[in-house]
Amino acid sequence: MNKIFKYQLINLLTVCILLTAKSIVAQINPFGLPQASTFKNEFKYTNPVTRDTAISMRDHFIIKVDKKWYCVGTSEPVWTGPNPGVRLLVSEDLINWKQHSFIIDAKKLPPDCPYNGRFWAPEIHFIKNKYYLTVNSGKVTAEDPKGMKTHSVWLFSADSVTGPYKLVNGPLTPQYNNDATLFEDEDGQTYLYCSGNGLFQAKIDLNTGTLTTPIAKFLDKKQPGWPEWMVGGIEGPFVIKKEGTYFMFFSTWTRGYEVGLLKSKSPLGPWELASPEPIFGTRKKGYRPELAKSGGYENLKFTDTQDPYQETGHNALFIGPDGQLWNSCHYFMYEKRPYPYSQTFEAWEKTPQMGIEPVHYKKGMFYINGPTWTEQKIQY
Repeated sequence: MNKIFKYQLINLLTVCILLTAKSIVAQINPFGLPQASTFKNEFKYTNPVTRDTAISMRDHFIIKVDKKWYCVGTSEPVWTGPNPGVRLLVSEDLINWKQHSFIIDAKKLPPDCPYNGRFWAPEIHFIKNKYYLTVNSGKVTAEDPKGMKTHSVWLFSADSVTGPYKLVNGPLTPQYNNDATLFEDEDGQTYLYCSGNGLFQAKIDLNTGTLTTPIAKFLDKKQPGWPEWMVGGIEGPFVIKKEGTYFMFFSTWTRGYEVGLLKSKSPLGPWELASPEPIFGTRKKGYRPELAKSGGYENLKFTDTQDPYQETGHNALFIGPDGQLWNSCHYFMYEKRPYPYSQTFEAWEKTPQMGIEPVHYKKGMFYINGPTWTEQKIQY
């Protein structure tokens, strides 16, 4: 073998090796996704994010303003009577939360205030350079100490997320409604969605706080032809638009606490299920058996999810640390959780706490993995 031929053969073998290596790398990473070394930031979290009885809430709604996150929700006590008002939490890292203030303080309301009952599921939306707060409450009387007979939706506005908030109008509907949310479309039209033995919708003029179309029920928990996992109750709508489609997240407490997803080509429907099954949540056969029995759905067949929660629901979306959509809702530990989970409950575990998860969108569908209860790492 002469030296020239030997040199050419070595070069040829080198090229073959390099091409083979490149092919292997392409097979491992066929879409050219960034390798771990290209990520600049890492966000770690473990649910529930809050573990503090002093700021325990249900129905967590988070909004990011500048470099901080703010959260409102339903404060304790939830069921036994009037609660303290609308608590505002604040965090600089989405992990460590503290109370900022009460943007509605029940102690400071006058005796004749028409919304001094239970402050359920408040939300804050930034629309047309103002912060709009929806609150669900009613008037406490001697005959109605919880204010549930007049429980409906109230609208407030402020120039800053921290307030002060001024009443715009209320009650917005002539009947019992709850869990109000707002959605502004690309054309500037704004819509109100809420629950109340079903899901409701209407157009709303935020300047005056008046509905410009009648409040209309569009989905019942026992809608003919709809799935049985809704029959216990549906609540907590939240609407977002993606690629020309309107998506409505909603919750049901039939099998535990789960999140379903509707979709439509119009902000007022008709709505249809985007997924035949809930896209997120927890299922527990032993959850609220008295409600299942009284509601006639105690014989539903399903399997418990392998997590330590009895509730992960009433969700809303917000902008997370990576600039993407995240999900928030209350995570409530299961009072009958089995081994290997600890059978000893800490004080915070007996109250609802905040949980968060990243939201994924692919091929016209939203996905939320979890609920998780171990440390999670998000690289971006």
